[in-house]
Amino acid sequence: MRRLLDQQFPDLAELPVGELFRGWDNTTARLGSELAIRLPHRPIGARTTAHEIAWLPRLAPQLPLPVPVPLRFGSPAFGYPWRWSVCRWVPGESVLQAPWDAPDAAAFALAEFLQALHRPAPADAPDNPFRAVPLVDRQADVERLLGEFTDYPHPQVDTVALETRWCEAMAAPAYSGPPVWVHGDLHPGNLVVHRGRLARVIDFGDLCAGDPAVDFAIGWMAFEGSGRSALRESATVDDDTWLRAGGWAVLLGLVMVSDSRAGAELARVGARTLGAIAEGVGVES
Repeated sequence: MRRLLDQQFPDLAELPVGELFRGWDNTTARLGSELAIRLPHRPIGARTTAHEIAWLPRLAPQLPLPVPVPLRFGSPAFGYPWRWSVCRWVPGESVLQAPWDAPDAAAFALAEFLQALHRPAPADAPDNPFRAVPLVDRQADVERLLGEFTDYPHPQVDTVALETRWCEAMAAPAYSGPPVWVHGDLHPGNLVVHRGRLARVIDFGDLCAGDPAVDFAIGWMAFEGSGRSALRESATVDDDTWLRAGGWAVLLGLVMVSDSRAGAELARVGARTLGAIAEGVGVES
């Protein structure tokens, strides 16, 4: 990391590099007091970083919260094979470490952000076979994960109830509107809180165009009853979209508890998400 900075951005080379935060696809570290450096550590991360570099500078002016717009773009060197970026650092912690003081207010702020983001995307917007697609495309994954669920070392959730919720989502009409921009990976680890308030949305590696329902799965991941209702009402989510969002919550919750790359914190988020969905909280219109 230091050699890349020395070679490509010598004016930043003397800045201290902070603790490394390793996600599923990228590693991020604070760079000095105002910047962050972000490097993919697997091929899919390189592809998604290219999407951030191409699209976030265009989307950011339309959004009511800061997003990690790349300020500089690094090139492969010294055996490191992919493009990387430097962006601005925003103070705060993720909702995983510092829950917000007022969940309803956070829900209103997030709804405003999603309404601004969920605008029709251009024809050359990136697609993503794992996000914002028709739920039927993920049916096999859900069936496999549900079959394995009893092996996970997490509190047991009623798998019959999860199957019921998934079937309800599958029975909802498929999205028929124009493909809209979606974040694609909206979970508590990608929401930054500062002084108790939602301050930033990060990690747009799964940015793509499609069905906005995938982003509303955050209603079960990050909120309980009143906050979940506030998110839905503030974003004016219709019944069919909300049902599909519940299906995405089932899928993403299962992925979080089954994939070791998610880590213990997101595994706990996944277990809570599945518990809320299984109880039917927030699913019914």
